[in-house]
Amino acid sequence: MDFTRKTYSQLIRSLKARGYAFITYAEYCAGARPERFVILRHDVDLLPGHSLCIARLEAGEGARASYYFRAVPESWDEAVIREISRLGHEVGYHYESLTSCRGDVDAAYADFCRNLEALRKLVPVNTVCMHGSPRSPYDSKDIWKKYELAALGLSGEPYLTTDFSHLLYLTDTGRRWDGYKVSVRDKIEAFQGRWDRAGWSFHTTQQILDALEKDLLPAGLMITTHPQRWNDFGPGWVKEYILQHLKNIVKRFIVRRK
Repeated sequence: MDFTRKTYSQLIRSLKARGYAFITYAEYCAGARPERFVILRHDVDLLPGHSLCIARLEAGEGARASYYFRAVPESWDEAVIREISRLGHEVGYHYESLTSCRGDVDAAYADFCRNLEALRKLVPVNTVCMHGSPRSPYDSKDIWKKYELAALGLSGEPYLTTDFSHLLYLTDTGRRWDGYKVSVRDKIEAFQGRWDRAGWSFHTTQQILDALEKDLLPAGLMITTHPQRWNDFGPGWVKEYILQHLKNIVKRFIVRRK
């Protein structure tokens, strides 16, 4: 069974066993570079309670992660946001402002600033991360072609301020670890070919665990997950499995049209 909390726990323990230090994205942006390190990034798109379960699991293993919350009711849960921060994790803003404002960059920036301020009233926020919005024609990262992150006291945005020449990016987008093949925006196209040639393309979590066991992965990792899809087996797990399969069909169609 893949994408269960038991499997995720195995992943955390395997990373620990191989000597990976867990750092937040804000720490990476501040210059932290242990000999071996992993940045656990979580995009809280839906079901924030699932993120809290994962955050507690990580805290129990001594791991710290970065959680990015959308400014929509299905993600924004102030009690969960505060508790995840209290557990020692980083909290950031998962923005989609250019989509929300239908491509108006100035309106999107104003929307971004309002939501960032609201989140900062709850917890410290040093980094932000774009929400892909695959059905939207707009890429919210384009805000930063006109405005500057630093002007808002922000130190980083994973898609813009990460040196992926020294960092392997793994994401569970599409409920698979090779979901970059059907992803519209959650991928690092400039380096994916290099990673594929190195044998660092995986489909299942077990394949990642096997690579860790054989010590085949590089010293720097960013692992992105969407906690709503990591569930104990039951109706919720089955629902996520079916819905994500249907979404992947749609995303594959969108990618082929681009």
